[in-house]
Amino acid sequence: MRNLLKPSIWLLSTMMLLCVTVAWAETVEYDGLIEPYKTVELGAPSEGIVAKVNVDRGSLIKKGQLLVALDYSVEWAAVQKAKAVAKFDGEIKLQQTRQKFAQRVHERIKQVGAISTHDKDQAATEIILTQHRLDKAREKRTLAELELKRAWIGLARRSIKSPLNGVVIERYVNPGEYVNTQPLLRVAQIDPLLVEVIVPAQMFGKINPDMTATIIPDLEEYGAHTATVIIVDRVIDSASSTFGVRLELPNHELKIPSGLKCLIRFEIDENTDEVK
Repeated sequence: MRNLLKPSIWLLSTMMLLCVTVAWAETVEYDGLIEPYKTVELGAPSEGIVAKVNVDRGSLIKKGQLLVALDYSVEWAAVQKAKAVAKFDGEIKLQQTRQKFAQRVHERIKQVGAISTHDKDQAATEIILTQHRLDKAREKRTLAELELKRAWIGLARRSIKSPLNGVVIERYVNPGEYVNTQPLLRVAQIDPLLVEVIVPAQMFGKINPDMTATIIPDLEEYGAHTATVIIVDRVIDSASSTFGVRLELPNHELKIPSGLKCLIRFEIDENTDEVK
């Protein structure tokens, strides 16, 4: 009886093993390029003469750092004038004094019975007119304050500050040059870096956002690093039967230079179909 059960148990065990899904990882490698995360050409918001350039090619920069200053003598004078005008309150005080006087006159006239209706009306009207003059003086004060803000904005436009943390790639101007619409500097954000790679169409659906890959720069001294897929093109190029993938590569210590060619190594998990 025991000998008859052994083949049945072996056959059942074999069938159970065949129904198990087999998984393994496929390693694929492609050539790619390490690029800056962002590249920006900085221009001047207004024309003028370059007064100072605080950086040069290769300079590391911080967001908000003053990079280029244009001559601001005219704008500074405008700020000082607007500041002085905004402080003037003599007209407001004058009209406030006149208003109080008109109110006192009106109160005295009301207490005198022999005053004509015309004089009473004139006194009441003077209070109203004085109030209008006071409102107008306050409007002028508000306009002066707005003009001061406008002058400060004009002055700020003479300073070109960095929009990012990164490095200066190219410097186009020197002090004394007149600038209008041409770029002043070219800057790049290099933490993180981007890795661009073109992969064949048969990998579509196997490489997805949030996957990781190993990045090996062409220069061996920079070692291997881990990057994360952030963009997978949803359209395959029909001419080359390929699509693009973009990865994000951390570069906190700014040791990895952009512009390097690299090898991108993906570990693709594969699952066979169940055997029934």
